[in-house]
Amino acid sequence: MAKTPAKPPTPKAAPAKVAKPTKPEPAKVAKGKAPPPPPPPPAPEKARTVTINQMATAYAEKHEISRKDAASLLAEVFDTVAQHVKDGDRVRIAGLGMIEVRSRAARIGSNPATGEAIQ
Repeated sequence: MAKTPAKPPTPKAAPAKVAKPTKPEPAKVAKGKAPPPPPPPPAPEKARTVTINQMATAYAEKHEISRKDAASLLAEVFDTVAQHVKDGDRVRIAGLGMIEVRSRAARIGSNPATGEAIQ
């Protein structure tokens, strides 16, 4: 019987090397110089102003009443709140907060046109 040539051994596949995450190198700073300041954060968007008429229109559509009736109702509510605050009361509105008048000591300011000191 003839001998068959032996097959060469198959090389085992080496396990795949996984690259280790590298840390970013800190910015190199020359001696005696401060690193550059970080960029400023983006400016916040300006809040829009909502008027009583706009609130009345939205309220009228939501509750299916006339805009005139809604405006009258809101005006009455705000007048009532203002009167209570003028009388020295605190008004608590759930979800909004407390509305009150606080006395504070006068401070010295200046008239921008003349530079005169004023209270």
